[in-house]
Amino acid sequence: MAEASDYKAIGTRPVRPDGVDKVTGRAQFAADQNMPNMLYGKILRSPHAHARIKSVDVSGALAMDGVLAAVTGADFPAASGGEVGGEGGGDVADIACNIMARDKALYHGHAVAAVAAISQCIAEQALDAIEVEYEVLEPVLDVIAAMAEDATLLNDNNFTKGLPETSDKPSNVATTMTLARGNVEEGFEQADVTVESEYRLPMAHQGYIEPHACTASVNEEGKATVWCSTQGHFEFRSMTAKILNCKVSDLKFIAAEIGGGFGGKTVVYLEPVAVMLSRQSGRPVKMMMSREEVFRATGPTSATVVRIKVGAKNDGTITAARAWMAYEAGAFAGGPIGPGAMAIYAPYDLENFHVEAYDVLVNKPKVAAYRAPGAPQAMHAMECAVDELAGKLRMDPIDLRLKNAADEGTQAPYGPKFPPIGLKSCLEAAKAHPAYNAPLPDGAGRGVGVGFWFNIGMQSSAEVRINEDGTVIVMEGSPDIGGSRASMCLMASETLGVPYEQIKAYVGDTESTGFCNVTGGSRTTFATGMAVVQACDDIITQCKSRTAATWGVDEDQVEWQDGQAVPMPGVNAELTPLSLADIAGNAAKTGGPLLGRASLNAQGAGASYSVNICDLGIDRETGKVDVLAFTAIQDAGTAIHPAYVEGQMQGGAAQGLGWALNEEYLYDDQGVLENAGFLDYRIPVASDLPMIETQIIEVPNPSHPYGVRGVGETPIVGPLSATTNAASHALGKRIYELPLSPPRVLDAIDE
Repeated sequence: MAEASDYKAIGTRPVRPDGVDKVTGRAQFAADQNMPNMLYGKILRSPHAHARIKSVDVSGALAMDGVLAAVTGADFPAASGGEVGGEGGGDVADIACNIMARDKALYHGHAVAAVAAISQCIAEQALDAIEVEYEVLEPVLDVIAAMAEDATLLNDNNFTKGLPETSDKPSNVATTMTLARGNVEEGFEQADVTVESEYRLPMAHQGYIEPHACTASVNEEGKATVWCSTQGHFEFRSMTAKILNCKVSDLKFIAAEIGGGFGGKTVVYLEPVAVMLSRQSGRPVKMMMSREEVFRATGPTSATVVRIKVGAKNDGTITAARAWMAYEAGAFAGGPIGPGAMAIYAPYDLENFHVEAYDVLVNKPKVAAYRAPGAPQAMHAMECAVDELAGKLRMDPIDLRLKNAADEGTQAPYGPKFPPIGLKSCLEAAKAHPAYNAPLPDGAGRGVGVGFWFNIGMQSSAEVRINEDGTVIVMEGSPDIGGSRASMCLMASETLGVPYEQIKAYVGDTESTGFCNVTGGSRTTFATGMAVVQACDDIITQCKSRTAATWGVDEDQVEWQDGQAVPMPGVNAELTPLSLADIAGNAAKTGGPLLGRASLNAQGAGASYSVNICDLGIDRETGKVDVLAFTAIQDAGTAIHPAYVEGQMQGGAAQGLGWALNEEYLYDDQGVLENAGFLDYRIPVASDLPMIETQIIEVPNPSHPYGVRGVGETPIVGPLSATTNAASHALGKRIYELPLSPPRVLDAIDE
């Protein structure tokens, strides 16, 4: 890694500020919230994947001792249309109906009613007393089957958006979109070799360890306070307000410590229900999902089918690419077709391409974001196709990518020209890396895959408060799921010139700090970090002004160096520098407390690229795939806290490897999930993987004062194709459907 040698704080590796509290149990997660007279809420879920709800009778539950509240879809305000923004946003009516079913249950586990009781045991017993009459309908479980003209419709009022002409025929296809450039047919005519394949990827779970939980308390004035596990409490507040048809000022959301999210905690599930139960009972209500509920009723990532064709000249120049993609949305629209279509060709400088994407309703839970949502599925197909091309052309797969690699000034497939990006640097580092040049064991295979994510900016706010002793408080509204508090402190330390140890960062509730969009999309260190830097600059401006007044000089004669105000060189040399502590200690006499603020809608997040190298072996008798070595190389812009960056790279690689090798949702023909738990849905454990080696490449992002570009999304993208390509080389044949489970590998061996 190219160390940021010009910085004093940035690029160092201080101990994480939340570490001790988390390992000692002091950290307060959502399920740790307890209040006097608190009730426990539980949800009754549909036993059918597709059924019309004819009636729901909660009177039996309400008649039980200890049951103080019960709600159904009929108790909520009418589900009105309109959009709510954010990573977990979408159509308000859809979000409302996902939280509590109205006319139909659209997946096995869909919420139908809820109760609140004095104990969890009584609440669970009360669910059995609720009577629901269903008319069972045929479920639609496969994305291709759902697109057929004669498919059973999930929603008779769904008409495909994005078509050239408005359709008057209802469909399970929610949305379609197309991106294109040049003339694809002419491009294929120029090609000397082509590859054409269909790839299938399953639904996969984000694998966060902490289940969803929240506590809601509604006071006598009707104002609710909600403690929850969330990646974005401001957006949870907005969604809840829309669903309950109330003012955002009637809701206060407090983000607890979060035990993982990866996109899965950008969506409200329990919070509006808990508020409704608390309103009805007049008491606080705590709700916690079981692990099984998490699997059956919250959003995984989309299963996909991708059909791709790529052509190239004999010298390796890619002349054309065409892709057709269908993403499962689950029961409501919102599959990540946009990011998928925008990302599929992003590593390459292509003159001719076409991609057509479909968002398709099926009787499964509404999908949610999962690290770089939509990109792993799409780019898996393209990266496998490029690998196939390299084989046909007898070219090194990295050389083929370098020949066609996007660079600064390349027009992205989705429109703008790239600013400085690190793809070529990552590819060159991979080509020179010992992992790429080491000999392979007999029978093993080596694969390469490129990852990409746009990174995003969006809205952030921050305050920087200076205590009278010169210590610093950073208050911001981005839940910390990847080390952002440490990064905020490091950037504040670098800007103010104050030691890292004298700075503390806190995540404020929705009434204690300014608005911040969700922690997702690799935006937080970039956007909220930029707000922190600007708030620190505000502090510095104030300090220079107050120092000038103290010294009786003009402000332009004061400079800020290493945490203190100093006279401009060559003038006023007799003046004694004033430290931040000096200025803060005298603040009452110079204008009052030192408080810096900033709010922004950050632009220029800067795209992130990675290159993964995977070595694996295959037991031809059992079909078991063993990862022998894995190397992750990624452009981080400037690595604010390199240990956290490496952790993001390793964590993303582990999740991508799990998705490639083991993980998938298994449904029976009635739409019932058969592996709703970590015993049967097997995520990788430490013994499954080798040490994931990392190499950080630093190509600073010019749109950030310290060159930050997000790192959290990209690491999951490349492992799917790197693993598949390695398996193909080991087997001598390609497998087109993930995961590479033993039965699927054995089938390939036996073909």
